Amino acid sequence: MFEWKVDGRSFCIRDVESDAEFHAIEDIQKEAWGFNDLDTVPAATLMATQHAGGIVLGAFDGDKMIGFAHGFAAYEEGRASIHSHMLAVRPEYRNFQAGFFLKLAQRRRTLGKGLDEITWTYDPLQSLNAHLNFAKLGVISQRYIVNFYGEATSSPLHQGFGTDRLWVRWLLNTERVKTLVSQNPHSSFPRNSDSDLDISSAISVALVTREGDQPGDGDFSRLSGDRCTIEIPHNINALKEHDPQAGAAWRDATREAFLGAIDAGFEVTNFLRVGSDPKPRWFYLLTRGLV
Repeated sequence: MFEWKVDGRSFCIRDVESDAEFHAIEDIQKEAWGFNDLDTVPAATLMATQHAGGIVLGAFDGDKMIGFAHGFAAYEEGRASIHSHMLAVRPEYRNFQAGFFLKLAQRRRTLGKGLDEITWTYDPLQSLNAHLNFAKLGVISQRYIVNFYGEATSSPLHQGFGTDRLWVRWLLNTERVKTLVSQNPHSSFPRNSDSDLDISSAISVALVTREGDQPGDGDFSRLSGDRCTIEIPHNINALKEHDPQAGAAWRDATREAFLGAIDAGFEVTNFLRVGSDPKPRWFYLLTRGLV
């Protein structure tokens, strides 16, 4: 049992147990991503995953499941790990830190199995997910996969936009991870060693930067240094809704930048909020050979 409190309300995370709870995960997938039945991971698969050594966790408000995390046993390049295939929280509960605490509970369960790595994928244009993954959990990434799930799924999030993903590694016992997960989860932007970057220095090493709603032309000559940045919009979902062509342009520009940087030996090591309100900007930091 993993427990936390927000605004005087108590929540808990535990292994999913009953048939009804496994079926509740089907419902949350549809709420979170708009999946149809074919794209929804069924309860029977989740049950089998758990029995076969995977991890299926539910977050609860009393008896109500408000979110889940589903990970299966994996073996990559000679290392056993857990691959966290899905994590979602009901929309009305997204301000209660459930995603962060689901990851902490998943980390605890993985370490209890004698493993020290969790991997997962996510859309690198989603700034909130990027902030959670890099700034609050301390993942790294060395792989960018084009159209990981094909060119589209039944989710409205993927229509006309592709399913490009960063494959991230959460190395559970590194000092950076231990430090980050021990910080106050209610701090929106934890301090980190890269927080001294200002707008001008972030742009000076940027492969992609913002010009209005559009990505500017990439400058790949900056791959000659030991670090570079890639800017993304604050809210790609809103941008896609009012200007689908701009959304597609960001996908194309950042895809080229990530692929080029990783091919040149860079690793994605952080995600930074640069500048102050009301218009901060958002940059990935990539470094060469530091991880």
